[in-house]
Amino acid sequence: MKILFICHRVPFPANRGGKIRPFNMIRHLNRNHHVTVASLAGSEDELRQSAGLSDHCAEVIVEVLPRRVRYAQAAAALLSRRPSSVAYFHSRRLHQRVQRAAETTRFDVVMVHCAFVAPYALGVDAGVRILDYGDLDSAKWFDYSRHRGWPMSWGYALEARKLRAFERMLAGRAQHCTLTTDGEALEFQTLGVPVPVTVIPNGVDTGYFERRALPRDSSLIVFVGRMDYFPNIQGVDYFAREIFPLIRRRLPSAEFRIVGSNPSRGTQALARLPGVSVTGHVPDVRPVVENAAVSVAPLRIARGTQNKVLESMAMGIPVVATREAARGISAVPGEHLLVADDPASFADRVLEVIQSPPLQRRLVDAARERVEHAHAWPRSMNKLEALLHESVSRVQPSLPR
Repeated sequence: MKILFICHRVPFPANRGGKIRPFNMIRHLNRNHHVTVASLAGSEDELRQSAGLSDHCAEVIVEVLPRRVRYAQAAAALLSRRPSSVAYFHSRRLHQRVQRAAETTRFDVVMVHCAFVAPYALGVDAGVRILDYGDLDSAKWFDYSRHRGWPMSWGYALEARKLRAFERMLAGRAQHCTLTTDGEALEFQTLGVPVPVTVIPNGVDTGYFERRALPRDSSLIVFVGRMDYFPNIQGVDYFAREIFPLIRRRLPSAEFRIVGSNPSRGTQALARLPGVSVTGHVPDVRPVVENAAVSVAPLRIARGTQNKVLESMAMGIPVVATREAARGISAVPGEHLLVADDPASFADRVLEVIQSPPLQRRLVDAARERVEHAHAWPRSMNKLEALLHESVSRVQPSLPR
C-alpha cells in the first residue's frame, strides 16, 4: 500500500510521548508498504535531529514552524471558532507540499496521528482515511480548566469546547478511528459519531528498556518525564511538597530525583528542598534511574497511557502511581503496581516498596510479564496492520487480506 502518514511532531528521535507512538507505527508500516511522512519541526535544530527518520520510511516531508509563529496563530484563533491548538500546528508550506504529494501519488491510505493536524488530510483523495486520536485532547483541556486559576481556566474550557466540536467533525469524515486505551474509546463515544473504533495500545521497547538487577539498600525515588508539560510539573510539585516530606520523616535517607528535559523555574526551585534533585535533560534515562528503589507517577491530570510508567515496569522498577496515572495501563493495582491518591497513602505505598524486598520482587516480576504481554509494540502493530488491510479491502476488494 501507499500510505501518507501525517503527525504533529516530527517523530524522530522518538524521545517524548507525542513522538513514540507515531514513530513505531511508521517504522512498522514501512516494512511492507510505501510510507510518506508529513510533519512539523519546531526549529532548524529539531529538523537536523530528525534526519534519521528517512531510514524508516520512503519519503519525508517536514516544514519548520517556529514557536513564535505558532503562538501568534494560536492567539489569533482564540476568539474564533477555530481551535487554537489546530491553529498552532498550521503551516501553509506543509499544506502545499502535502497537496503536491497527493497530486503525484495516489495514496491508498491517509493516516493522521493527532487531531491537530487532520486538516492537512482533508483535501487528500485517498481510498481510506484513518484518524489516530491517541487521546482525546478536548478531554485533556477540560481537565486543565478544572486545575488552573482564572483566566487560564476560562481559556482551557473555551478551547475544550471548540476542540470537541472539531473532533466530532473529523470523526465523521474518517473511515476508522483509533485510540490508545479502552477509557479513551469510552470518551470517544460521547462524540456521538457512528464510526468504527479500534483500541491500539501504546507499547514499550522491552529490548531497550531491559530489566535491571534490583539495587540493594536503595532509597532513591525517581520521576521521569518532560518537565515543560503541565501535568508533570503539577505532579512533581505535589509529590515534592506534600508527599516526600512524609517519607523523609520516616526514612531520612530517602532521595527524590526528577529526571526530564526543560524543567520549569518552579521545578528547578524544588531542588532547594532537602533530598530533592533535578537533572534536566539527560541523553539516556536508563543509567540515571538504574539504582532507583521506586518510580512514582503522582499525576493528577493524565490522559491515555503514561509511557514513563511502562518504561519503569519494563526496567524492573516498582511503580507507585495515582489512579489517574495508572488507568491507561493494562495493569492490576496491587499486582503490577501500587496505587494511591492522598499524600499519606501515597507515602505509605512508597515506603512499603522501599522497605520490603519481597514486595519489590513480586511487583517487578509481575510488571515485566505484563508489559511483555499487553504493551509490546509488535502486538499493537499487528492490530494496526489488520485494521489497514480490512479497511482498504472494503474499497479495493482485490487487495489480499
